[in-house]
Amino acid sequence: MFFLDISLGSVTIPFKDVYTSLTGGQASKSTWEYIIINYRLPKAITAVLVGVGLSISGLLMQTLFRNPLAGPDVLGLSSGAILAVAIVILGAGFLPSFLNVILLSPYGIVFASTLGSVLVLMLVLLVAQRLRNTMAILIVGLMFGSFTSAIVGVLTYFSSAEQLQKFTFWSLGSLGNLSWTSLSVLAVCVGFGLLLSASSIKPLNALLLGENYAKSMGLNYKKARLIIIFATSILAGSVTAFAGPIAFIGLAVPHIAKLTFQTSNHAVLYWSTFFYGGIIMLFCDIASQLPGLDTTLPINAITSIIGAPVVVYLLMRKRNFQ
Repeated sequence: MFFLDISLGSVTIPFKDVYTSLTGGQASKSTWEYIIINYRLPKAITAVLVGVGLSISGLLMQTLFRNPLAGPDVLGLSSGAILAVAIVILGAGFLPSFLNVILLSPYGIVFASTLGSVLVLMLVLLVAQRLRNTMAILIVGLMFGSFTSAIVGVLTYFSSAEQLQKFTFWSLGSLGNLSWTSLSVLAVCVGFGLLLSASSIKPLNALLLGENYAKSMGLNYKKARLIIIFATSILAGSVTAFAGPIAFIGLAVPHIAKLTFQTSNHAVLYWSTFFYGGIIMLFCDIASQLPGLDTTLPINAITSIIGAPVVVYLLMRKRNFQ
């Protein structure tokens, strides 16, 4: 799927030239090699990182909250990133002119999105320290999401058409705007989040039977919960910062893994979700490119078109929820 994603696009490039470029050789045309190395390869790697990061964070949230409809955005991290970007793009008129020049650059938007996610992360960790009830943390995240939606709505009302267009394009998500430097930062963040989540496989299995059972097995529940929340925050926050808000992947992919392997063992679910996330995101990227045409559909639209029927199907088969 990775090779297919690199091979297909608005410019038709023979498979032989794609293989030659990826293995260190030179393609028949220099323009083909430039397209492959500087555009399609980073985009495919971004698709894998986004799919894996969101899918694993969704698995963590569904297990922690024991809620099959929980996703990586339930902590409000995506909402924090969206609010920060909305303030930068839609609220530019209220900011000093020297800040506008800095924040409206591509890295400025990434910085704003990251800052929004980090601030919400700090809030969630503070709440997690003070609240013993895990469901209360879920409610706090949902309430913060509603609050940020209201603020974004107010900013939208007072924004110009140009500002609205720019914010809309960002909110639709994109996999193809990252340089190799940005991709390196995203890879480090996702890699660190995956290491934290992999270290939580045994605690996640214990949490399947509830908080009290996990404690009776000797699990440090408070520590395990903080690690899971922190790992989810890094994964979802970094992906949203660099690729924008991507819908349904974190919600749908863990359930696809559960349906396929018919198990609740996270030693299996972790790796199946890992690979399914990357594969499905690559498939969505291929579908969005409309091979042979110059038009590219928003990646968020494609993930929603694929993810929504899966969620409806799962709702009709609740007995499969773990």
